[in-house]
Amino acid sequence: MFGKLLISLFVVIIFYHDPADAQKKKETLLSEKLTQMMEWASKRSVIRMNGDKFRRFVKAPPRNYSVVIMFTALQPQRQCGVCRQADEEFQVLANSWRYSSAFTNKVFFASVDFDEGSDVFQMLSMNSAPTFLHFPSKGKPRRSDTYELQVRGFAAEQLARWVADRTDVQIRVIRPPNYAGPLLLGFLLAVIGGLAYLRRHNLEFLFNKNVWAFSALCFVLIMTSGQMWNHIRGPPYAHKNPSTGQVSYIHGSSQAQFVAETHIVLLFNAAITMGMVLLCEAATSDMDIGKRKIMCVAGIGLVMLFFSWLLSIFRAKYHGYPYSFLMG
Repeated sequence: MFGKLLISLFVVIIFYHDPADAQKKKETLLSEKLTQMMEWASKRSVIRMNGDKFRRFVKAPPRNYSVVIMFTALQPQRQCGVCRQADEEFQVLANSWRYSSAFTNKVFFASVDFDEGSDVFQMLSMNSAPTFLHFPSKGKPRRSDTYELQVRGFAAEQLARWVADRTDVQIRVIRPPNYAGPLLLGFLLAVIGGLAYLRRHNLEFLFNKNVWAFSALCFVLIMTSGQMWNHIRGPPYAHKNPSTGQVSYIHGSSQAQFVAETHIVLLFNAAITMGMVLLCEAATSDMDIGKRKIMCVAGIGLVMLFFSWLLSIFRAKYHGYPYSFLMG
């Protein structure tokens, strides 16, 4: 008797279960999630998430919107300077989207801080920050949904191109006005104009070939060290592994570099150039033989030492390069 009752109850459930009711509940849940996300986005362009919010609004279905999340470590004790720089660019990108006339609920920007969502880091097997991930509206994230930070840098413009590639949402990056550059240029022109005015009766220094040679050399050193690449790509100054605390100043790939690496290469190139200048002066100068010997030894030492260091950096970035000098 009890078995027949269970069978009858099962049949009733099957025949009277309305699929439309389940669909209605799904749409209601989705509407609630969208409403909540829009409310958060109206207050902050970058929604701050912890583990519970991440699991409910990103991982759990239903979801018909994409979420771009920056995983970071902004607390002072983490000492992640790169995270702060990346966060500024991410805020610029999110604000450009939030206050755009094309803003929709198709894409949201969010952040998960390690100290507020360490369980999320553990869930995703993530051991470095900052990291940018795109969670598509359908399906699971693919490999291309992880932003190649070390290659592209974290400039808002580069992030916008990646978001457009993953979501088809075009974001025009609008930066707040920055008057530091024009003010610095104006100050420099004022100083140059003032010096020219003070020496208006003696402008022979404008025809001094050493002054122009030094200026040209500084420009060449700046350009060959990669400053223009930094300006275009906006790479981090260095990289600190949050799990080990180790700081890397030299990027391990030949396709990217850090800002600190640019400064190091610039100094090495400048030291090599100084060594070559000393060697030329030792060979052509009219000074006594003792001073010329000192200049020659110093020049050879600078060229050998810093060229060896420069070659070591090259070997570290181009794996398999067979040649070395002084240092293996």
